[in-house]
Amino acid sequence: MADPYATLGVARGADEADIKKAYRKLAKELHPDRNKDNPKASERFSQVTSAYDLLTDKDKRARFDRGEIDGDGNPASPFGMGGAGARGGGGGGGGGFRSQGFEFGGDTAEMGDVFEGLFGGNRSGGGFASGFGGGRRAAAKGANLAYKLAVPFTDAATLAVQRVTPADGKSLDLKLPAGVETGTQMRLAGRGEEGPGGAGDAIVTIEVQPHRFFTRDGDDVRLDLPLTLAEAVLGGQVRAPTVDKPVMLTVPKGTSSGRVLRLKGKGFHKKGGGRGDQLITLMIDLPAGDAELEGFVANWPGATGGNPRAAMGV
Repeated sequence: MADPYATLGVARGADEADIKKAYRKLAKELHPDRNKDNPKASERFSQVTSAYDLLTDKDKRARFDRGEIDGDGNPASPFGMGGAGARGGGGGGGGGFRSQGFEFGGDTAEMGDVFEGLFGGNRSGGGFASGFGGGRRAAAKGANLAYKLAVPFTDAATLAVQRVTPADGKSLDLKLPAGVETGTQMRLAGRGEEGPGGAGDAIVTIEVQPHRFFTRDGDDVRLDLPLTLAEAVLGGQVRAPTVDKPVMLTVPKGTSSGRVLRLKGKGFHKKGGGRGDQLITLMIDLPAGDAELEGFVANWPGATGGNPRAAMGV
């Protein structure tokens, strides 16, 4: 095999991020599933995969840079012939990849798992046996498959189990993690496409659906709760919804619109344990066009008393 740096098109001083970026670009272009009628692309794919395996193994990369092994990972000739970059050709490729199973663009939190799902096997040894004669790559796993799962707001807050059916047709109960939010990804091992080295994985991306009256504020849930004028003036018990079930809420006498009451432990489950709260903003709902109410206020002695905006300087 040629010089692995030249194969990937990177400089000798390239860091791991540059090597991964170059490899991902070439793997996308050259993979056999996308070049079924081009055997040269398949051969080139094998070469860039082998180069990537070598350069991402710190020990092998250092030994190659010192001239101790060649581009295939085999010991260099003791007589100075066939040193680093002297051998040609490459090992077998890893098939069974479908690009729609994961995203090439953007960053993923589990890059190692993505590449393992792509090509199969354990990459810790670089994918090739050491010594003369090289070795054979492990059989490739099937493609990873990507899914989006819409989760109701209250289900996300309470971690309600979700029933899902991946492409294999076998339904399962999906347990949501604490702290779940839109964009949270969950990996279902072995629920992707079948391949020679076993099935790939299913990658589920969560989308928390909006609610018609609840909103999320970090781990807390917010709610605007309408009150009648009588409930605000006289106070008392009113029924209020929560993400779990309705509760009875005590409204203090003389409550003004904008007052916030807190219900402990009625929010989202936190990653570190416990739950957020529910913050309820009380809003007085006055009836429109109520002649009796208008007449009462017009003749009410306290209607013109005081200035609630004095603290604002107006």
